[in-house]
Amino acid sequence: MKHEQYDVLAVAGGRPVKMWTRGVPVEEEAKRQLANTAQMPFIYKHIAAMPDVHLGKGSTIGSVIPTVGAIIPAAVGVDIGCGMMAARTTLTAKDLPDNLGKLRGAIERAIPHGLSKVRGRKGHDVGSWDTPPRSVDAAWAQLKEEFDAICAKTPKLRNTNNYRHLGTLGTGNHFVEICLDEAGFVWLMLHSGSRGVGNAIGSHFIELARQDMRAHQVNLPDQDLAYLSEGTKHYDDYVQAVGWAQKFARMNREVMMQNLVAAVRSVIVKPFDAHVEAVNCHHNYVQKETHFGREVLVTRKGAVSARAGELGIIPGSMGAKSYIVRGKGNPESFHSCSHGAGRTMSRSEAKRRYTVDDQVRATQGVECRKDAGVIDEIPMAYKDIDAVMQAQQDLVEVVHTLKQVVCVKG
Repeated sequence: MKHEQYDVLAVAGGRPVKMWTRGVPVEEEAKRQLANTAQMPFIYKHIAAMPDVHLGKGSTIGSVIPTVGAIIPAAVGVDIGCGMMAARTTLTAKDLPDNLGKLRGAIERAIPHGLSKVRGRKGHDVGSWDTPPRSVDAAWAQLKEEFDAICAKTPKLRNTNNYRHLGTLGTGNHFVEICLDEAGFVWLMLHSGSRGVGNAIGSHFIELARQDMRAHQVNLPDQDLAYLSEGTKHYDDYVQAVGWAQKFARMNREVMMQNLVAAVRSVIVKPFDAHVEAVNCHHNYVQKETHFGREVLVTRKGAVSARAGELGIIPGSMGAKSYIVRGKGNPESFHSCSHGAGRTMSRSEAKRRYTVDDQVRATQGVECRKDAGVIDEIPMAYKDIDAVMQAQQDLVEVVHTLKQVVCVKG
């Protein structure tokens, strides 16, 4: 008999939770949150908790939630389609300049990032384009028609950062990195999602779901588990909008990668190819899939698709290793794996506990920001990526191990 690598959390009155968390700490609040979600009547079979699982809004980050006949918008979240893209180049470590600050500076100039108001320009920030380049125009042309149709139903979405956020990074744990793999090849890697427009779409439908629950007097273990039922207008509108936001997120990463490659070429004059191996994967999204012989909706909230042979990306923190992985297609995890290391503490707790000197020590050897503004992203605020990988050996195999040498944070 095959020995399973997961533990089962039994839930009274609900579906079980299968947890790939052996050797990895999981806070009790996250277990309670998983149990709350597992009690929803439309959960299919079980919930799968990845080794990076931790407390989130409504549902835990690092969970895979299969449903029939309903979607929980807060489980998908407001960073719809957030995910990773990585591309191996033909460059090697010896091709990098001695002064990696030049590369970091070129990347920061090429990709809008961060968030701070520009004086006298209401509604704009340094994380958006003033004059979007042609790569943005070309991508937006593929998105605009459907966006117009969505805005015809929800007009307030037009007054969001959409076109000007396409090809931009954002804040928080989003990043752009230059990494080296185990053979010394240079990889370009980035992490971003659907930016301002995705946030607006998520927030709008989370509120509509809450209104629906109040109108139908539905009792929930957590108001952030408010759901939209299949067959309703709100459900249909959300499916269209969330699908579009996921397309936006994927194209956002593609445009960023184009501009990242151009930034590297502005510093490294040696000719190189940049898409020898490339991966572009969501880790906050919902889509229809077939599992155990039935078509269901699968929400991955901080989890990556890991079908047999499928490539994915599992990043560590800004001072740790990251992994390019190949899925093993484990049916019990709904063909999924973790999306990163997972936080062990809140951002405010990290700022309270650590100093700039701690950040400098933790990111030694990495060309990156080392100031008070990024202490919340200090490596010690995250779980041990090696333990996370050990806990999911039956979900993925490691193809490449990456270590960053340049990291740009928003």
